[in-house]
Amino acid sequence: MTTTVLTATYNFSAYMIYLPIVIALTILVSQFLFKNSKTFMIDIFHQKEDIALATNSLFKIGFYLLNIGFALCIIEFDRIETLERLVVALSTKIGGFSIYLGLMMLLNLLLFLKGRKHALNKDIKIRYENLNI
Repeated sequence: MTTTVLTATYNFSAYMIYLPIVIALTILVSQFLFKNSKTFMIDIFHQKEDIALATNSLFKIGFYLLNIGFALCIIEFDRIETLERLVVALSTKIGGFSIYLGLMMLLNLLLFLKGRKHALNKDIKIRYENLNI
């Protein structure tokens, strides 16, 4: 007869707390980022609003997939045996994910700014060429 050693850990609780928080953080950051990026996208696509909004939606889906996928990849917790260790482990994991999410948001913002600058330079170049004709 085999005996099973039952040990109480807080790992399952950690997973059940971690997942909704990181998913909610990802959705919240995504909503703010892509709501405010519409202006950049419309500039980048030279006032073609339908293409700009479609591209913005695709970026948003990519943002969800990338960040939720990363959150799932780092979900593993070491053995958590006390409530204090649960709080520390969750704080460390969620804090690290928040820093990563902030960096991803800044990267997206830099891409939007670079795209907008490129579009404005292209407009200036086209105007300059039309003046010389």
